[in-house]
Amino acid sequence: MLPRDVISSGALILWPPAEGDAEAIVKMCDDPVTARFMPSLPRPYELGDALGCVRRGAGAWEDGGAQYAITEGGRFAGLVWLAPPDRWGVSGAGFVVAPWARGRGVAATAARAVTDWALDHGVRRVELQAEVENVASLRAAYRAGFREEGLRREARRLRDGRFADYVVFARLQGEAAPAVEPYLPFLEGGALDDGVVRLAPMAPGDAAEYHRMMAEPSVAAYSVTPPASMADIDRRCRYTGYWWLSGQRAEMAIRDARSGAFAGHIQLMQVVPVLGQAMIGYSLLPGFRGRGFMTRAVGLVVDWAFAHTALHRIVAGTDADNTASHAVLERSGFRREGVHRELLPRPDGTRADDVQWARLRPA
Repeated sequence: MLPRDVISSGALILWPPAEGDAEAIVKMCDDPVTARFMPSLPRPYELGDALGCVRRGAGAWEDGGAQYAITEGGRFAGLVWLAPPDRWGVSGAGFVVAPWARGRGVAATAARAVTDWALDHGVRRVELQAEVENVASLRAAYRAGFREEGLRREARRLRDGRFADYVVFARLQGEAAPAVEPYLPFLEGGALDDGVVRLAPMAPGDAAEYHRMMAEPSVAAYSVTPPASMADIDRRCRYTGYWWLSGQRAEMAIRDARSGAFAGHIQLMQVVPVLGQAMIGYSLLPGFRGRGFMTRAVGLVVDWAFAHTALHRIVAGTDADNTASHAVLERSGFRREGVHRELLPRPDGTRADDVQWARLRPA
């Protein structure tokens, strides 16, 4: 059984929750963000629910687990808990942070502190799961030293009826657990904008327009992947924050800065930190071509990448017949480096030569 220790970490003090925390728990759990990512909570969340939470917390200790109230400067800031370890010494962790304490690293600090404490008291492995759209929890897991291990697809039904995917993390006893900061930082202000085009992270609301664009014949002709269903594209848009935070790719919608209309898509993918290299890819709806939108978008992304990441090379691969894309890259400062013969599969079953381009970080 884990001891009922008080845990101190920086400005946070963690101790077992008491009935005096119930009103703060109600406000926290009745918050729309909390309710969105914790679908099992009653809605609305009332005082009796909070008192039940406190009583269950006391029971968790008796069963071999733990539940702590997170306090900052004496004020309730959230809850963090551990499930009773199984026969292999594996425990599950979770946390929820009050709206007034978000954005200050409270979840990461509390999760690290409780996990360190549990591993020091005989727990062998601590697991944590976060829904793919819950970017704040994903960020906390990385900062708390958890290592990503995989995905649980459609693991739980959310309040809106959808089944959501969850990212699985874990920490092991005796393992180094450095905080991990994103290789691809989020955009300052949430977008890149030059007054003509505006680039913002892809979102579920972009799925229909993206699907329409990818089905357009002049776009589909140069796609190397099979046509995707609307459900697949919706899921892809929901993964944007997770992919960005985990350093896998940065996906952005291209918009007309004046009207806000969806014009296309641009991404950094195939990110290889050890080489300092990523690949750029893009598509544009026909109605926005011939106006310099893509040249502007590529310039914004490349300039952002060199200013805010450690990338040294941005590369691109284009179908040898895609002269419009070649012109975009040339105008954007890319240089042609070579050709991969018959690399790219075409919808008609033939293969196209892949022309390779690169732009280097300025000296």
